[in-house]
Amino acid sequence: MQGKDFDIRISTKHRVRFTRNAFVPENRLLIDLLETNGHAKVIAFIDSGVAEAFPNLEGQVNDYLERMPGFISKGTVVQAGGEACKGNTDTLKAAWDTIEQAGIDRHSYIICIGGGAYLDVIGLAAATAHRGIRLVRFPTTALSQDDSGVGVKNGINAYGKKNFLGTFAVPHAVVNDFSFLHGQPETDRRAGIVEAVKVALVKDAAFFHWIEDHCDQLTKLQPHTLEETVERSALLHAAHIAYGGDPFENGNSRPLDFGHWAAHKLEQLTDFKLSHAEAVGIGMALDTAYSWKTGRLSEEPAMRILKVLKKLQLPTWHASLEQKCANGTREVFNGLEEFREHLGGELTVLLLRDIGKGEDVHAMDKNLLDECIDWLATQATLPVKS
Repeated sequence: MQGKDFDIRISTKHRVRFTRNAFVPENRLLIDLLETNGHAKVIAFIDSGVAEAFPNLEGQVNDYLERMPGFISKGTVVQAGGEACKGNTDTLKAAWDTIEQAGIDRHSYIICIGGGAYLDVIGLAAATAHRGIRLVRFPTTALSQDDSGVGVKNGINAYGKKNFLGTFAVPHAVVNDFSFLHGQPETDRRAGIVEAVKVALVKDAAFFHWIEDHCDQLTKLQPHTLEETVERSALLHAAHIAYGGDPFENGNSRPLDFGHWAAHKLEQLTDFKLSHAEAVGIGMALDTAYSWKTGRLSEEPAMRILKVLKKLQLPTWHASLEQKCANGTREVFNGLEEFREHLGGELTVLLLRDIGKGEDVHAMDKNLLDECIDWLATQATLPVKS
């Protein structure tokens, strides 16, 4: 007996929109994005940190949902967000309970308003309830608006590993509302810039040069400059997902994770006291130094990259890099195997040949990485040259 292969092609849109004050009555962006059969249900999950920062938000969202023609509002749910919500299944299970009790079905919509971690959890709930409910993401932090929020990943941490349980699921839409962006604390707004630097380094040299030229404005979090940075970064991330040829990471190469093999491990080693943005800054500094020390990247662009990271007040070294295993090797190096395991297949790490030009490698010299870390330690406290 013989079988047959069937080629199933599925086409889906990845909608990314930018607006301000999405939930005022006169803003029809959300209404125009959603489709209804006349009685589709809609429910909104809100990160409690966002609800606290915007005291009128829950009422505005409830009023907006009630007024949406052709929809049945199931109101709002406020839950604790932040990295802690990914540390166990409590938030995920509570979301499943709410979805079931509200009768949310495959013709319904789930709206999620929050930072990247909360979007990950509610995204996982939406992707798995009824095998997939349409999700509209409203990222609220700079980090989620310009990177994770426009992606297709959902997940929680498990077995001591970041994002061990999760799915790939294209959201129905992503709405970046800049009114959330400017209402966040300074540290959150500043944190998002790191992923813009990352995507510029691997995808768009001109964008990196623009960031370099606008470092002073970005350091001061000048609103227009920050908005343009977030928008350009978000569109570059979305374009890679849509046109990069591997949206669900079936291959080994993951260029948008430049600097992340070390970053994810550093977050774990510090019990997530080191933020994702800080960890990515350090991870990029390490992989930039390694690219230079291996002769791939010349010294001049390497120094420019490190200078930009420092000018943007992003760390390039942390004491957790010095933590050692029983055999004397640095614990951060375990991140290489975890990175390989997460992708499957052989280890693939993206290094730089130039600004905007990457190269995949499949092995890293730990002795040379030791040298790079020691060198970064000597540079960490030096003042930034003008």
